[in-house]
Amino acid sequence: MNDLIEWEEAVWAVAPRDVISAVGVDTERYLHSQLSQQIEGLSDGDRVLSLLLEPTGKVIALIGVLRRSTNEFVIDCDPGDGEQVLARLQRFLLRVDVALTLVPADAATPDDVEHSRVAQGWPRGGHEIIAGETIPAELPMLAELVSFTKGCYPGQELVERMDARQSSSPFEIIRMAGDLDVGEEVIVDDVAVGVVTSSDGGAMLVRARRRRDS
Repeated sequence: MNDLIEWEEAVWAVAPRDVISAVGVDTERYLHSQLSQQIEGLSDGDRVLSLLLEPTGKVIALIGVLRRSTNEFVIDCDPGDGEQVLARLQRFLLRVDVALTLVPADAATPDDVEHSRVAQGWPRGGHEIIAGETIPAELPMLAELVSFTKGCYPGQELVERMDARQSSSPFEIIRMAGDLDVGEEVIVDDVAVGVVTSSDGGAMLVRARRRRDS
């Protein structure tokens, strides 16, 4: 899984992204209270990956969080996810000194980057991640997106409960060879495996029903 995270840092993180600046004396404390990852204690220049969840535990977005200085952070997310990330963060922004500003991506994701994403198996908002529907355990790199030692945050109960019980989600994101269109059902040996969520250059990502042995 570390190879996948290294790919994200080298390729996906520097592709066009929606960016939210978060500035104010309460920014560190506020983001730490809202995100699944450890934010308090980051050094200037550090970037971590995190989930932003609904209180129910459903995923809003997979985001990057960069600390620029003591009171300034930058949140990057998939193009098109910025407005819902901003709206979710603003929902609990009460009596804290934090100013949030969204700058949408200024270009489309290059074809070669999208091809690489599908080949690597990296989930994207609006494709593998459907805001308010996807649960964290469906994502293949969950361990790198969550701190299991930090304090409370919205949605933590579902994440912690599934981890404590060592339970898995009914679905998982898998890579498959093929050129089916997005939305098509994948049939293997006359059995419906799942539905295509991304397809590019002979590679597909599929939201598949998890097998008992996976």
